[in-house]
Amino acid sequence: MARSVVIVGGGTAGWMTASYLKAAFGEQISVTLVESRNVSTIGVGEATFSTIRHFFAYLGLEEADWMAACHGTYKLAIRYENWREKGHSFYHPFERARVVDGVSLADWWLHKRPSDDYDRDCSVIAALCEAGRAPRFLEGNLFERSLTGDEIRSTMAEQTTQFPYAYQFDATLLAGFLTKYGTDRGVRHVLDDVVDVAADERGHLTHVRTGESGELAGDLFIDCTGFRGVLLNRKLGVPFLSYQDSLPNDRAVALRVPLDMATQPFGPYTTASAQDAGWIWTIPLFGRIGTGYVYAGDYCTPEEAERTLRAHVGPAADDLEANHIRMRVGRSEDSWVNNCVAIGLSSGFVEPLESTGIFFIQNAIEQLVKHWPGGRDDERLRRSYNRQVSNVMDGVREFLVLHYYAAKRADNAYWRDAKTRPMPDSLAERIEQWQVKLPDEDTIFPYYHGFEPYSYIAMILGLGGLPLRAPHSLAMMDDLAAGKELRLIRDQAASLAERLPSHYEYLAHLHQQGSRS
Repeated sequence: MARSVVIVGGGTAGWMTASYLKAAFGEQISVTLVESRNVSTIGVGEATFSTIRHFFAYLGLEEADWMAACHGTYKLAIRYENWREKGHSFYHPFERARVVDGVSLADWWLHKRPSDDYDRDCSVIAALCEAGRAPRFLEGNLFERSLTGDEIRSTMAEQTTQFPYAYQFDATLLAGFLTKYGTDRGVRHVLDDVVDVAADERGHLTHVRTGESGELAGDLFIDCTGFRGVLLNRKLGVPFLSYQDSLPNDRAVALRVPLDMATQPFGPYTTASAQDAGWIWTIPLFGRIGTGYVYAGDYCTPEEAERTLRAHVGPAADDLEANHIRMRVGRSEDSWVNNCVAIGLSSGFVEPLESTGIFFIQNAIEQLVKHWPGGRDDERLRRSYNRQVSNVMDGVREFLVLHYYAAKRADNAYWRDAKTRPMPDSLAERIEQWQVKLPDEDTIFPYYHGFEPYSYIAMILGLGGLPLRAPHSLAMMDDLAAGKELRLIRDQAASLAERLPSHYEYLAHLHQQGSRS
């Protein structure tokens, strides 16, 4: 049984791992985290999935406990701008499509075509984003009372209800918050440089040697060293499988832009704005905006990318220092080899278009606890773990490739090439199927990867680049109930937009609570 854990690398991956393991096992294991004072974290993954709530619930944390400390805001959706054509926008909300007479409302919408905006016609959340509303009333109640589970310790795989929002936060501040959480619960924190990694004749790691703190030995080593992959890739020689043939964006440039939240409106969503060689993210945090241009180096130079980003931000970008990042897009062939598990960027990374970086970390931690090594069964546990983690990343890759292929935009070489790049296995066949029958559980990527059919539907109907046909059966069915449901959504959205507090109003209230706790 692994009783002694050494985590190499801090940041979001390292401290999420250390905190979660302590929450899961308590005094049954010892956890040592060693991180360098001289290695900065990437810190661009500031937006999340709605499933992140399971992580905080597992640690016993409520929103008021951590959001203020991490400059947290709410994220109800991703707003896509300019992907269909310049000037067009749509939302990918955290909201499943309703069902009418046994048929998805998405199919009814495709049949009836009440407007060109599926998201606004079939989603309450799109209206809340447009109105800049928080997802909770000032008393703390969710706008959707049927949703429960805030207090339940569970993992992402057990989610049955679609929670209506995720979070946006400063990843560096979250790492600092979790540092205190973890060390208060017994995590040994070593600030030092790892100068050597030792392994025995079997290839099992025995210890890491540090510059000042000596040797750190353990039963299980967790590699959270980012794109460098110090333990898994460099020491153990595990190959890295690139996704760049189908997802060419390999660089980013980022800015931290001050934001006066009381006077500058901001919505409860992340924005992905398509550009000539990629896209720009805009993430409103409490007091600043995180923004950056994710682009393909084959189509754009770093200097061009920085100019584009500064022009997009406007005068607020003047005199701000830009952070240029090279991204390793793909995954390690296996994320767990011998007694070494890679979590975070050392395991894999698929560009941040759907905020999957922290999702990958959370999934890997949850699966590690479920596959915890204990002796003679370890090889079978490793195979199961590696299969699950690989499937998650491969599935996300497929979903993101769909974004580019299905985007109607084709006004330059970058966007035209998106229609001819190699596709993952089976995606072309799936796309053919979706053109005559919208995605369902049987036709999306078959293994858990965080995205449900409603996400595929929202993207296909929003991107506008695929020829689609409604089911023939709907022409012979009474559409009265579907029309009634569409009107109900419109009325519910209007009522909630009037009654819910603004995003800023609720966050100011929450941050006051946090400052008193």
